[in-house]
Amino acid sequence: MRLTRRDALAAAGGSAALLLPSGTAAATDTPAAYRRGLDQQRIADLGDGRFLNPVLSGDRPDPAILKDGQDYYLTFSSFDSYPGLILWHSRDLVNWRPIGPALHRNIGSVWAVSLAKHDGRYFLYIPTKASPNAIWVIHADRIEGPWSEPIDLGLHAHIDPCHVVGEDDSRWLFLSGGDRVRLSTDGLSTVGSPEHVYDPWHYPSDWVVEGFSPEGPKIVRHGGYFYLITAVGGTAGPPTGHMVIAARARSIHGPWEDCPANPLVRTRDRSERWWSRGHASLVEGPAGDWWALYHGYENGYWTLGRQTLLDPVAWTADGWFKMMGGDLSRPLAKPKGGSAMPHGMALSDDFQAPALGTRWSFFRPRPNETDRLSVANGTLTLTASGTAPVDSVPLLLIAGDTAYRFDCEIEIDPGTTAGLLLFYDDTLYCGLGFDQERFVTHQYGQERGRPHNPHGHRMRLRVTNDRHIVTFDTSGDGGRTWARFDRGMEVSGYHHNVRGGFLMLRPGLYAAGTGNARFRDFRFTAL
Repeated sequence: MRLTRRDALAAAGGSAALLLPSGTAAATDTPAAYRRGLDQQRIADLGDGRFLNPVLSGDRPDPAILKDGQDYYLTFSSFDSYPGLILWHSRDLVNWRPIGPALHRNIGSVWAVSLAKHDGRYFLYIPTKASPNAIWVIHADRIEGPWSEPIDLGLHAHIDPCHVVGEDDSRWLFLSGGDRVRLSTDGLSTVGSPEHVYDPWHYPSDWVVEGFSPEGPKIVRHGGYFYLITAVGGTAGPPTGHMVIAARARSIHGPWEDCPANPLVRTRDRSERWWSRGHASLVEGPAGDWWALYHGYENGYWTLGRQTLLDPVAWTADGWFKMMGGDLSRPLAKPKGGSAMPHGMALSDDFQAPALGTRWSFFRPRPNETDRLSVANGTLTLTASGTAPVDSVPLLLIAGDTAYRFDCEIEIDPGTTAGLLLFYDDTLYCGLGFDQERFVTHQYGQERGRPHNPHGHRMRLRVTNDRHIVTFDTSGDGGRTWARFDRGMEVSGYHHNVRGGFLMLRPGLYAAGTGNARFRDFRFTAL
C-alpha cells in the first residue's frame, strides 16, 4: 500500500514528522525525508543532528550572508517585490527567522546584493534593473533598521556588487565580469571609475551551458589570502550550466590565480536533485568550520525559483577549499555549535496586524501603493486598482513546497472583481476571481468571464497546487462545504525558461475595478 503524504503526516503525529514523497521507501539512507513546520511547510532541520536542503525553500536566490559575532544575517534578490530585501537571522545556518524588509521604495528590479558591516554600520549594496540600471547603497546602525533612503552610486553598466575591505583598509566593490571600483571611506560613494582586474576561468567549450556570464563575485579573507568566488555558465537554462569557480590573491589588488579544481560546484547531469547550482558565498560556521551558501533549482520545479542550499566546505593542504556535500540530495550533518531557533514563518494570516514586506509584498508597486491596503479587526481591505491582475498590483507571498493549498474569504463592493492567484509576473499568471454576477478565470495571463456566480458578493475561494496541477473550489457557507470549479490547469511552464525574469510562481490575491475587496482568514497548508 502506498501512503499519501497526508496519511504519513497523520500516522507520524503531525508537524514534527518526517515525510516521504509518495512511492519513496522509508529507509535510513533515503534522502527524501523532510520535517514539517508552520503550516506543514517543509524545513531543513531533521531534528537528529542532520539537515536536508534547501535550508530556505522557495524563491531565495543569490544569497548574501553576513556573520556578525554569533549571529548570521541573510538576504536575497527580491526583484519586483516591495517592500523587499527581507533580512533573515540565524545562529546555526540551518534554522532562519525573518526580521523584516530593508527596502521600502521601488527603485527597480533588485538583483544580487551585498550585505556588509563596517565600523559598526550595516550596508546593503543593491543592483537594480531599471531605466537606467544602477547600483545603490542603503545603511543602518542596527540590522533591524531603520535603513536609510537609497543612494545611487552612479554605476549604470554593472551588476552584482560585493563589498570588501583590503589589507590596506581600502574599501571596494567587486563587480560582475571581473571589474571593481573603489569606495569612499564612508562607503556611500565611489572614487574613480571601474577597472578590470580579473579574467574568470572558462569551462571547456563542449559543456552544455546557458552562456559564460561571469557574475555574482563574493570575496572572503582566510589564511593570508583573499578568495574570489564567481558564478559562470548562466543562472538558468540548461540544468548543467550554472557553476562556482574560485581564484585567490595575497592582496586585494591581485594578481589572481585560478583554483586548479575549478569548477568547485556544478550540476553534472539533469537527473540530479538540484539544477543550476551556483552563486556561492563562503562563511565561517559557529564552531569555526566553513560552509557555502548558494542557490539552485529543484529538479522539475523551476516554478519555485532558485532555492538556498547549504554545503559544507573543507580547506585543503594547498590552501584551497572544496565543497563536501556532493549533489546535496541526502541529509548532511548540521554545523556544530550555535543554537537553533524556530524556523520560517506562517503563511496563514488572520489579518490582525500588518505583515507587509515580511509575509506579503506588492508586485512592482507604484508610489503610495501601500495606501490601498489597511488591516483591522481580522480584515485586510484592498482598494481595487486596474482592470485585472495584469495592472492591479497584486499582493503575493513566497511558498516553498511542491504541493500546497490556500483559501480565503473574500467580500467585494459593487464594481469590484477580486480573487486568488498563482502569479509569475504581470503577463503570466492563473487564478480565479469573481464579481457580483460572474466568475472570472485567469490562465496564461488572460481573463475569461464565466456567467452565473451563485454566491454573490461574498464567498470563500480555495486554490490547490499539487505538483503543478491546479484546481479551484468555492464555498458559500464559510468553507463548510465546497464545490469544485469546472476549470483545472497545469502550470509547470510558468517559469523563467519560458517567460524570463528569474521569478517564481507565487500565491497571492488581487482586487481590480472600483470599490474595495475585503479578505479574511487566509489559510495556507503544504500538502
